[in-house]
Amino acid sequence: MKMNTKYVPIMVCGALALGILIGGKINFSVPATGFTTNATNKGKLNRLIDFIENDYVDNVNTDSIIDITVNDILAQLDPHSVYINSEDLQEVSQSMRGDFVGIGVNFYMYKDTLAVIKTVEGGPSEKAGIKSGDRILMADNDVLFGRKLPNDSLFPKLKGAKDSEVTLTIYRKEENRKFKVRVKRDVVPIKSVDISAMLDKNTGYIKINRFAETTYSEFRRELVKLKGEGATRLVIDLRENGGGYLEEAVRIADELLKDETLIVMTKNKGGKEDKTYATEGGIFETGKLAILINENSASASEILAGAIQDNDRGTIIGRRSFGKGLVQREMPLGDGSAVRLTVARYYTPTGRSIQKSYDHGAAEYFKEFGHRYETGELYAADSIKIADTLKFKTPKGKIVYGGGGIVPDVFVPLEGKHGDESIGLVMQSGIVSYFVFEQLDKDRKQFEGVAFPDFLLKMDKNDTYFTNFKKYLKNNGVTLPLDHNKGLVKRYLTAEFARQLYGEKEYYQIILKEDAMVKKALDAKTL
Repeated sequence: MKMNTKYVPIMVCGALALGILIGGKINFSVPATGFTTNATNKGKLNRLIDFIENDYVDNVNTDSIIDITVNDILAQLDPHSVYINSEDLQEVSQSMRGDFVGIGVNFYMYKDTLAVIKTVEGGPSEKAGIKSGDRILMADNDVLFGRKLPNDSLFPKLKGAKDSEVTLTIYRKEENRKFKVRVKRDVVPIKSVDISAMLDKNTGYIKINRFAETTYSEFRRELVKLKGEGATRLVIDLRENGGGYLEEAVRIADELLKDETLIVMTKNKGGKEDKTYATEGGIFETGKLAILINENSASASEILAGAIQDNDRGTIIGRRSFGKGLVQREMPLGDGSAVRLTVARYYTPTGRSIQKSYDHGAAEYFKEFGHRYETGELYAADSIKIADTLKFKTPKGKIVYGGGGIVPDVFVPLEGKHGDESIGLVMQSGIVSYFVFEQLDKDRKQFEGVAFPDFLLKMDKNDTYFTNFKKYLKNNGVTLPLDHNKGLVKRYLTAEFARQLYGEKEYYQIILKEDAMVKKALDAKTL
C-alpha cells in the first residue's frame, strides 16, 4: 500500500505520538537519579571518542557516533530498553505529562498552507475566534505558507511560554477575507481519556488512549460522572493503548478491586519482589465490569486487564493483547537525552508473566501483528498459540495463561472481511481526517445549522463521500477493496465528519453503535 507523503499527520500542536518514538509498547516508573558502570570500560569508551576527535584524519560528528554506540548497546538487551535523544525526550515527556503550552489547534499542512482542522474546545484559539477551515498564514512576522515547512519548525512558532502572545494572520476561505488575531498561549490538555458515555441506562463506557500523569484523575472524574448518571455496569476500552505509567494503571485498578486484593507484582534483577495491593474505598468495587483489549493493548493496559482477569473481577473481551511484561526506568544521560532501561519484570496476581519472547530480535518482535494474521489468530480464537505449560488458576478456578499477552475471556475477531484488514487500519488513520477536511473545505455552509439527527440521515442516504473517498485513495496511490466493506467505510467517514462538525462525543456515538466488542459487552450473558 503506497501513500502520498504530503499527508503525513500533523496533529494537535505539541501533542506528539509517544508510540512513534519507542514502539508504543512501554510502561515505566519514576525517573532514576543516575546509574554507575565499570570505570575501566567507561574510560575505554571515553578514550576512543577522544582519539577520534583529536587524531582521526577527517572531521567527524562524535555526538552521532555516541548515539549510534548507545543504540547498538541497547539493541543487545530487549526491545523496550531504548535511547531517546534530547529533542524527542521533550516531546515524549510532554505527551506523558498530559498537557502543553500553545495555541490549541488540530492542524495539518494542506498543500502549502497550515490549515486548522479543529480548535481545541475551550483553548486559546477557540477563545480568539479561530474556526475550522481557517488558514494560518503568519505567526507574528514568520511566514507559514508557501514554504512547505517541516513539522519540527512549525511547533516552535505556535508554542511558547504561558500567557505569551502571538499575532496570527488568518485567511478564512468561506468569507474570502484575511485578518489578524492576537492569541494568548495557555496550557492545553492532552487528554488520555478520550471519552466517557452511557451506552444504555445502566452501562457506562470509558475510553483510555494511554496512561499519562493525568490518566487516573481523568478516569476517576468520568467514573464519578457516569455513576451519577446511573451506571451500575462499566466498560473500559483499552484498545490501541500502548501503555505508559504503571502507577496510573494501578491506581485505576485500585478503584475497581476490593481492599487487600493483589494488583501486580514486580521482580528485579536481584529477585526482590514488590507487591501492590488495592486499598479500601474504591468507587466501583462491585458493579459489573468489562475490559476491551486488542493486539495493540500493551504494558500498563495489560497490568490493568490482568489484575481484573486474575481476580475474577470482570470479563476481558477482544483479542490477545501485545505481550509486554517489562518495566522501564528513565535514566538521564546528562545532556537532555535519556535511556529507558528495563529494570524489572511484572507479574499478574496469579503469578504469570505475559511477556512474549524477543529471542529473534526487535524487528520480529514488533512485526507480530503479521504473524497473528498469518496464523488466523485475529479471526479465530482457536488459532491463538498458548503454552499449555504456562497455566495458572484464578481464585474461582478459571484457567489463564502466561507467556505472551492477556488472552481474552470472550474473543471478538478483527472487523472486516478476512484479507481486508488494511481497510480498518486506513479508516482509523490520519488520511480519513484529511479527506474529510478537504471535502468540508469545498462547502462548509451546507452543514451550517444542521442538527445532528438530520446530519446522520443525510450521510446515511448519500454515497457521494464514499465515491469521493475511493477516488481520493486512488489519487494517493492506495488501492483497497472498499466496495466489499462499504458499511464499515461509510461508518468511519460519517464519524469523522461528525467529529469535525460536532465533536468527540458524536464521533464515538457513531463508532460505538456498531462496535462488535461493545455489542458483546452489552450482551447480558457477557457483562
